[in-house]
Amino acid sequence: MKNGSIKVVVVGGGFAGINLIKKLQKDDRFHITLVDRNNYHFFPPLLYQVSTAFIEPSNISYPFRRLFQEKENLRFHMGALVRIDTAANTVETDTGTLPYDYLVLGLGTETNFFGMENVKRDALPMKTIDEALNLRNHLLLNMEEAARAKTEAERDRYLNIVIAGGGPTGVELAGMLAELGQHVATKEYPEIPDFGRHIYLIDAGPVLLGPMSKKAQDEACSVLQKLGVNIITNMAVKDYANGSVLLADGRTIPTASVIWASGVIAREAPGLPAEAIGRGRRVLVDEYNRVQGLQNVFVLGDQCLQTTDPAFPKGHPQVAQVAIQQGELLGKNLRQLASGGEIKPFAYNDKGSMAIISKYKAVADLPKVSFGGFFAWLIWLFIHIIPLIGFRNKVKLAFSWLWSFLTNDPTLRLIIRPANKMKRYQEDLR
Repeated sequence: MKNGSIKVVVVGGGFAGINLIKKLQKDDRFHITLVDRNNYHFFPPLLYQVSTAFIEPSNISYPFRRLFQEKENLRFHMGALVRIDTAANTVETDTGTLPYDYLVLGLGTETNFFGMENVKRDALPMKTIDEALNLRNHLLLNMEEAARAKTEAERDRYLNIVIAGGGPTGVELAGMLAELGQHVATKEYPEIPDFGRHIYLIDAGPVLLGPMSKKAQDEACSVLQKLGVNIITNMAVKDYANGSVLLADGRTIPTASVIWASGVIAREAPGLPAEAIGRGRRVLVDEYNRVQGLQNVFVLGDQCLQTTDPAFPKGHPQVAQVAIQQGELLGKNLRQLASGGEIKPFAYNDKGSMAIISKYKAVADLPKVSFGGFFAWLIWLFIHIIPLIGFRNKVKLAFSWLWSFLTNDPTLRLIIRPANKMKRYQEDLR
């Protein structure tokens, strides 16, 4: 078999796609093309720290073309998926069409607004770097508006931050915002002495961090309440209109900032068989991550629904470790297929889950033990630096964290927006 004769197209440069490519990049039988709408890989678990002006986007991002330097069998194609033609074995993007022998989809998820059009239009999601930067600018602009407010009602509307969703993202956001309120807002915004009491964390379930242990749930609730966060559980957000959030019991919270962290839905993959699409728009795959009914199309990570793993008969959790492990195994399996060998079914090795709550406070549910506090925070810090691509990113992030935690004063509170967007935003506020 000649070099580069097997064409592999990978759509999506997240955890799944990158770890698949790592397993194939040294095998010159494959010619691999990565397709992504962005020209960089980024680390989603730390997006909330970008959105709260704690770290720079460059700390958690790395350009694909730099990653592929001097790799003869790797190419990058910047574009968004338009349609898959499974009969012709081609992928159409908005910037061109690519042929494939094997197609691998790792597009992940997007925010699920559950059909609430007002929320979709006006709430602030946080799934991408662009959205995190938009959220950062939005919050900083609102603090400036609050500092100039003429009435208490107007001031409260700009200061109130409603976070819908009490999972890890919502908890981490609430804790980080409360910490910034205590350590930064009090120094830089003398007009705002009570920033912390304006943070609302709302979840439709009975507890925060629903999938985690009771110990983790209690720890999160205790720490956030001490920071002044208003926690509302067993309560769904029903609408966001006329500058107020409407709760299921009829209560309203006036606010200019609704952060939506309440659910996700798999990204669409037009062209796949309709019968292969399951709940939450996830693609049904077999034990080898192959799309049901197709022989050469695979789906990985959050986008797929695999029910063949005995330990997870309803499908795997949509977390980074699943995507990483599936990407690594598929890379090995494709090499086996090229050699005529046997391939292995996927079985998820659950390494546990973690969430940071505030400075020096985190919770960890590992396979045999649950704990919280400073030690959990140290472990969280370590495992979130190791997966970052590029030594420079690791050093920059470690230094930024160390300096910010020691000084309680991250220095990234710059409001940088294109002029036309700034003008439109300010008009919308009024």
